[in-house]
Amino acid sequence: MDLNDTLVFIVDDNPLVRDSLKQLVKSIGLEACTFSSAQEFLDTNLPDKTCCLVLDVRMPKLSGLELQEKLQNKGSLIPIIFMSGHGTVPISVRAMKAGAIDFLQKPFEDQVLIDAIHHALRQNKKTRHAQLEVNKIKKNIQSLTQREYEVLIPVVSGTLNKEIAYHFNMSESTVKTHRSHIMKKMAVNSLAELVRATEKAKIFPQQK
Repeated sequence: MDLNDTLVFIVDDNPLVRDSLKQLVKSIGLEACTFSSAQEFLDTNLPDKTCCLVLDVRMPKLSGLELQEKLQNKGSLIPIIFMSGHGTVPISVRAMKAGAIDFLQKPFEDQVLIDAIHHALRQNKKTRHAQLEVNKIKKNIQSLTQREYEVLIPVVSGTLNKEIAYHFNMSESTVKTHRSHIMKKMAVNSLAELVRATEKAKIFPQQK
């Protein structure tokens, strides 16, 4: 993992905790950015980097759990590591069910947080890579003409060329031409690759 392209966000209303955690993150060669409130974090234009969020549960005005919910509503991919000095089982269960990476009870060993951070960053890197791949596939799909897109659906469902030709009232040679253009624009070399690409982009073939 490229440490120069990673960032650890720390949100805690206690300045001593923020500074301590920032120093810990810096000690393992990672960049850290601190926030004194959940709202401050929400109002910040975050850089496009592999990242994770170390988040206190209980804070004035907007709690950590409420921030988690708002981030989910925004479609955020940032993995969250919760910290709490007063955590209860229901709170931790709620956080984990909502997708948190970990829930650490204060006080915790430095290494426990370090391990959680590395795990969260690895997951975020995989998630970001997968999202970039999906975005590329969707861009390729958008490059298809209307007719090519219409032909794509039966192609990935395994429909024969002659059946597609009959359905659209065109010749088989025209269908083959459309298939060739689709394969080129979708940047795939086989039907199997085309099917996997449409599945990743959630373009599911109609059932026969």
